[in-house]
Amino acid sequence: MDKLRLIQQIKEMDCEDPFQYLGPHPLAGEKIAVRAYLPIAKRSWLLYSQDMDRVEMKQDGDGFFSLETDSGKTAKGYRISYEDESGYITTSEDPYAFPPSMSDFDLYLFKKGELYKSYETMGSHIVMVDGVKGVRFIVWAPNAKSVSVVGNFNHWTRGMHPMANVKMSGLWELFIPGISEDELYKFAIRSKVDGKISERTDPYAFYTEKRPRTASIVTNLEHKWSDNDWVNERDRTAYRNSPMAIYEVHLGSWRRGPYNTFLNYRTIADELVDHVKKMGFTHIELMPVTEYPLDESWGYQVVNYYAPTSRYGNVQDFIYFVEKFHENGIGVLLDWVPAHFPDDSYGLSMYDGTHLYDHADPRKGTHPDWGTRIFNYGRNEVRNFLISSALFWIDRYHIDGIRIDAVSSMLYLDYSRKEGEWVPNRYGGRENLEAIAFLKELNTKIHEYFPGAISVAEESTAWGGVTSPVELGGLGFDYKWNMGWMHDTLEFFSKDPIYRKFDLGKLTFSMWYAFSERYILPISHDEIVHGKGSLFGKMPGDSWQKLANIRLLFSYMFAFPGKKLIFMGNEFGQDEEWNALEELRWGEASQDGRKGIFKLISDVMKIYEDYDEMHQLDCDSRGFEWIDFNDSNNTVISFMRMDTRREREIIAVFNMTPVPRTNYSIGVNGKGFYREIFNSDSEHYGGSGMGNYGGVYSNRYGIHGRSYSMEITIPPLAALFFIREGKADGK
Repeated sequence: MDKLRLIQQIKEMDCEDPFQYLGPHPLAGEKIAVRAYLPIAKRSWLLYSQDMDRVEMKQDGDGFFSLETDSGKTAKGYRISYEDESGYITTSEDPYAFPPSMSDFDLYLFKKGELYKSYETMGSHIVMVDGVKGVRFIVWAPNAKSVSVVGNFNHWTRGMHPMANVKMSGLWELFIPGISEDELYKFAIRSKVDGKISERTDPYAFYTEKRPRTASIVTNLEHKWSDNDWVNERDRTAYRNSPMAIYEVHLGSWRRGPYNTFLNYRTIADELVDHVKKMGFTHIELMPVTEYPLDESWGYQVVNYYAPTSRYGNVQDFIYFVEKFHENGIGVLLDWVPAHFPDDSYGLSMYDGTHLYDHADPRKGTHPDWGTRIFNYGRNEVRNFLISSALFWIDRYHIDGIRIDAVSSMLYLDYSRKEGEWVPNRYGGRENLEAIAFLKELNTKIHEYFPGAISVAEESTAWGGVTSPVELGGLGFDYKWNMGWMHDTLEFFSKDPIYRKFDLGKLTFSMWYAFSERYILPISHDEIVHGKGSLFGKMPGDSWQKLANIRLLFSYMFAFPGKKLIFMGNEFGQDEEWNALEELRWGEASQDGRKGIFKLISDVMKIYEDYDEMHQLDCDSRGFEWIDFNDSNNTVISFMRMDTRREREIIAVFNMTPVPRTNYSIGVNGKGFYREIFNSDSEHYGGSGMGNYGGVYSNRYGIHGRSYSMEITIPPLAALFFIREGKADGK
C-alpha cells in the first residue's frame, strides 16, 4: 500500500495493519528504516541496544518520526525515546518491532466458539517477548475500522498505539513493551458503521477501576494457592449425597464500615467465615461480584465478566476471601449472569458500533423487564466469551460452582412479552433454541474441566429436565432452585393460623414434584425486598408468634427433601426488609428472641449434617415417606426421612397453629423408644418449653398404615424430630 495512504490511515485511526508502516522495515542493501507514530512528542531518539548510542529521529510531520540506519545496529534490538510537551521523556522498546503472535489454532478455536479458556489469550497479559517484558493486548471487534490502546502510558491519546487486525479475523492485537501491572487502559474503537470513536472497557479485563471510574487495569493473577487439598477433594467427590446448606450473601450490605463505606474482601472474610461456621453452613453464595456499575442492581447488571468488583478490594483480596473459606471447610458459590447485560456506553453494548454481543432486533435483543440487552447465544464468539467466563472463576479463583440467574428468561423467546413482541424459533415455537444449546454446552464444559464444581439454575417454570444429563436431553445443571416450594411455603406461612387448615394442600403440594429435579430450597433475597417485607414481617401474630413461625419455617425447610439456602439477615429474623445500600440490622441479632433463631438454625443444621437420614437422599424419593399430610382439622403434618440403607428413619412432625396438640397419635414403623432430638419450641430458642421429656415409647397398635404408633405432645407453632433408638427390628 502507498506509504502516504498508510500514514493518513494511521493518523485518522483508519488502519487495520499499522505494522505495514510502523516499526522496522528493511531497505536496499544493509539499511533499515524505523518509523514511529508519537503524536504527543516534540522530539524523538532511537537508542541502539548494543552500544547505547542515541540518534535523533527525523520529524516527518503530524507526529510521525523516522530514522534510516544500518540494520546491524538494530540487530540486538533498539528502543525509542521521546520528549512530550511537558518535557517528560519516555523510553521503551518499539511495540511495532513485535508482530502479532496469536496462533492460527487459537484464531480457529475462537471463531468456532471452542476456545473455552480464552481468558488465557484475550484481554491484557503481562508477557516476555524475545526477552522484553510488556503487556500483550487482544480484543474482538470485527466491525471496527481501527482499534488502539489508550492509557496513562500514552496520556490517553487515541491512535498513538494502533492495534493490528490479525489476519483480518476481527481480533486485534498489540504488544506494548515497558508497561506492567496496575496500568490503566481502554480500547479506542472507530466503528466501520458510523466512523465514531468510543473508548471501551476490555471485555476480558481481570480488574477495573472502582465505579464511577471505568478504566480496565492490567492485572497479574499469579498466586500460590493453599487450598489444593480442598479443590482435589471437591473434584473427587460429589455433593449430591452430602449435606448442602448455603448462606446467600450480598457483600456490600452484610456489614459496612464507618460512614457506611464498603469493607475490604479480607475484612469481610475474617468476620463472615466465623459467622457462617458457627451456624454450620457448608457453602456461601455470593450475589454477583462480577464488576457492575450500579449499586442498586445488586450486581445483576454486569459489565466486566472476568473482574471481581473493586468495591471491596483488589484481586489478591478476593483470592484471600476464597482461600479463607476453603481453609475453614466452606465452599464458595458465585451468582453469574449470562442472561443479559446493561447498555452502559463503555461496556459491551454496541461494542464496535454494532450489536456485537446482543441481537439488533429488540424483539430478541432487549429485555422488557430490565431494559437490558440479551446475549446472542447463536454467535460462536459470544458463546465462547460466556463459557470461558464461567470456567475462569472456577479455574483462577477456585470458585466451587455458579448459580445462573434468570434462566427462565433465557429459555423462552416470549418471556415477559406480549403477542407480537417476540420472534418464534425456526420451528414456530417459543423455545430459545440457541440459549438451550448454550446452557447445555456450558454445563458440559464445567463438568468436563472441573468435575466437582456445581451449576445451579434459578428457573421458575415447569421446564422439564433442568437437572437431567445433557446426553439424556436435559440442560445438565446439578441443581435447580425450587421456586414453587418457596412461593407456596411463604404464602402458607404468611396466613393467619386460623385459615391455614383450608390451605394445607399449598404446603404439601410441592411433594408431588419434589423429586422431578434435584432441588435447592431457597429462602432468598428476592422474597424480602421491593416492598415484599421481611421474613419477620410476613409472619402473622404478635412478636412471639412471628418468631415461632420463623423457627417453624426453618425447621420444616431443613426436614423437607432438598438442599437448603437462606439469605443473610433471616438467621435472626431481621425486622425490616433488606436494603442493599445499608448493612444488616445487627443490633436486632442480639435480642433474646432473635438469638433463638440463630441458635435453632445452628442446631437443626447439625442434625441435618450429622444424620444421613436428613440429607443422603435429598433428591431421591426413597428418602421420604408421608405419615399424614391430610390432618387439616389440627393443621398438623408428619413425615419420615430415611437414608440409603433405610434401616431407621427420622420422624418429623409440624404443628402449624398456636394451639398445643396433646396425646396426638402418629404411625411409626417399629417398636421401641423414639428419642426427641429436636424441638423448635425449646426455651433454648425462645419457645415455651413444651415437649415430650426427651422422647416416647411406641404403642403396639398401628395407625396411618404403620404397624406401630406413638402419642406425643406437639407444642404450638412448633416442629419435633424423633429418631428410634436401636436397630431396624426394634431390638
